[in-house]
Amino acid sequence: MTKRNKIIYWIATVWLALGMLSTGIVQLLKMKEEVDMFAHLGYPVYFLTLLGIWKLLGVVAVLIPKFPLVKEWAYAGFFFAMSGAVFSHILLGDSPKELFGPLLLLILTAVSWYFRPADRKTNFVAQ
Repeated sequence: MTKRNKIIYWIATVWLALGMLSTGIVQLLKMKEEVDMFAHLGYPVYFLTLLGIWKLLGVVAVLIPKFPLVKEWAYAGFFFAMSGAVFSHILLGDSPKELFGPLLLLILTAVSWYFRPADRKTNFVAQ
């Protein structure tokens, strides 16, 4: 892995982890703005707890060494959650301001996953 790729990976991964950590905490605390946003999107309030817990666990999985398969699942979960958020906002005709956070986290997920070091990748070979 080149030094450039390692820098890209760690910048994207740290920002992804901070974004998922902060939104996960906000969701677990069920802050009024987040509850209102989920109601606007048509999701039940209990979904905040589920998403918050999974985001925090995903951050741990992405940051700790080893367990590449768990990392793949965490990246997949981040991708599904953020692409779902972007899609939900678009379908409701929300402003680009509402899309910024989920879209940024979606891009950071893709960049972090793409530039991850070899020791953080699974070794499965398709046959």
